[in-house]
Amino acid sequence: MKRFLKVSDIGDLKQALKDAFEVKNNPYAFTDLGKNKTIILVFFNSSLRTRLSTQKAAMNLGMNVMVLDINKDGWKLETEMGVVMDSDKPEHIKEAVPVIGQYCDMIGVRSFATFENKEDDYSEKVINQFIEYSGVPVISLESATVHPLQSFADLITIEEYKQKEKPKVVLTWAPHPRALPQAVANSFTEWMKEADVEFVITHPEGYELADEFTQGVTVEYDQRKAFEGADFIYAKNWSSYKDYGQVKCEDRDWTVDEEKMALTNNAKFMHCLPVRRNMIVTDGVIESDNSLVVQEAANRVVSAQTVIKRMLESLEK
Repeated sequence: MKRFLKVSDIGDLKQALKDAFEVKNNPYAFTDLGKNKTIILVFFNSSLRTRLSTQKAAMNLGMNVMVLDINKDGWKLETEMGVVMDSDKPEHIKEAVPVIGQYCDMIGVRSFATFENKEDDYSEKVINQFIEYSGVPVISLESATVHPLQSFADLITIEEYKQKEKPKVVLTWAPHPRALPQAVANSFTEWMKEADVEFVITHPEGYELADEFTQGVTVEYDQRKAFEGADFIYAKNWSSYKDYGQVKCEDRDWTVDEEKMALTNNAKFMHCLPVRRNMIVTDGVIESDNSLVVQEAANRVVSAQTVIKRMLESLEK
């Protein structure tokens, strides 16, 4: 495996889950793989779970870990080609990335959507330059359009807690005070399409995700109807894709509460965190016995370690 951005990069999903549970059950069994190997984690945006879980995963595999916070620990990077560099960005990504690649065996990159230009964001301009210029395997720690380590962890969590072979999984939009990227929703949709689940998305009109992710997926605009009989409720906010980056709805009626959860099949509640309490979800739901948000976050180590392990194995070939 030379890169990890999409579900297709992981290969057979059943085998990936089997590998993940092997890692989870014996996290220190593969420390020799990472001996004398280094991973650099590059953050253009802040992080808690992604940073700590990926560091932990790499250390479980015996790797050296370096973390670089762009704009804090390093120079601001220019990402446009052919520009006169007379702004506050003294270094170009085309030089910086090959240099970073000289210092490590693989790179993890976190770079959010800017909402300045839909085409730039959806072409994954930043992470693709790391893939093109670094010369080493690259892992998405969340990019402009996808968050695959989160979605892999979500799938591991669903597999771990499901009560029937093909559970009903609902991705529901929920209100938020700021415009957020579509990355988590895009990735979750992409991974659920490949998983053995009944998958439904519910959101207000105007919040449709890009067709490349939702083609063939059931979309239900009535949130309560979508919740009926659900086994897992995954709540997440995202801004409009059509009217790119805009907040078109702040309706608190979309908050996940006890009344809506009562419509489900005693569903488990999921969210990637951080979560805005009493906007995305009520205190009562997130603090209930059916809330899996902490277990889901713990599985971020498992998803990262499974991916890094596969990349280390590919370096041996």
